[in-house]
Amino acid sequence: MSEWLNVVLRSVSLLIILFVITTILGKKQLSQLSVFEYITGITIGSIVAEIAISTERKFSHGIIGVAVWFFIPLFVSFLAIRNKKFRDIVEGKGTVFVKDGKILENNLKKEKFTTDELLEKLRNKNIFQITDVEFAVLETDGSLSVLQKKENQPLTPKDLGVTVASIKEPQTVIMDGEILLEPLASTGMSVNWLKTELTLLDVSLDNVFLGQIDQSGELTVDLYDDQLKAPTSKEKPLLLARLKKCQAEMELLALTSEDKKGKQMYYNNSNKLKEAVEKITPYLN
Repeated sequence: MSEWLNVVLRSVSLLIILFVITTILGKKQLSQLSVFEYITGITIGSIVAEIAISTERKFSHGIIGVAVWFFIPLFVSFLAIRNKKFRDIVEGKGTVFVKDGKILENNLKKEKFTTDELLEKLRNKNIFQITDVEFAVLETDGSLSVLQKKENQPLTPKDLGVTVASIKEPQTVIMDGEILLEPLASTGMSVNWLKTELTLLDVSLDNVFLGQIDQSGELTVDLYDDQLKAPTSKEKPLLLARLKKCQAEMELLALTSEDKKGKQMYYNNSNKLKEAVEKITPYLN
């Protein structure tokens, strides 16, 4: 066998082996790594590169080396999941850098962090003043997690006492001009319904690059032609407008009616409809 063909076969074989190893070790290997995972990744990569191009070395010896560096982290991961103390040794623990708006200088020195590096990481999170920080910890993967003081946190609907609709994952039902039957079925909609919606939007299936159904059952589409603005459904805004109009008309009848019973009936129904509109507005906006 010629040398170049030998290198090609070794490389392809090792690529498959490395893919299998990475898949088994899990997606964590693809994210920011702990120290142990960093060492493991570098070592396996070095072994694979050496075996691939060094034809004078036995392929079987390289496989043994890769196998050792595969089973060791697999075993370590198994133990780390089940034992907190062992996990702290292998993966380390987070280090608190800021507490109650005060920098813990000793912890900075322990992790060999400078004040400038800490301030840079805080600026990356749009925090420019240490006193705005309630708690900041350096995670084992090197990232900085920050909790701002309550008064500096952005307001949420919960803080304002506002009820908003819960959000569920939208389902992609059209991709590259083709209907995806399984996601469509999970929404409870049919193919006929989807085609009817496309007709109402005045869009052909072949011209849809991506189509999604949200939690309220509304279809949104992205077209192949980027020059065209994707049409949107106006059913929900129109329904909300009609309900508000009905409520306003009842309120007007309550004001203009001369019959006391009729006036009270219009007034009561107007209030009930107003309450109903307030409740469903988050779902129709």
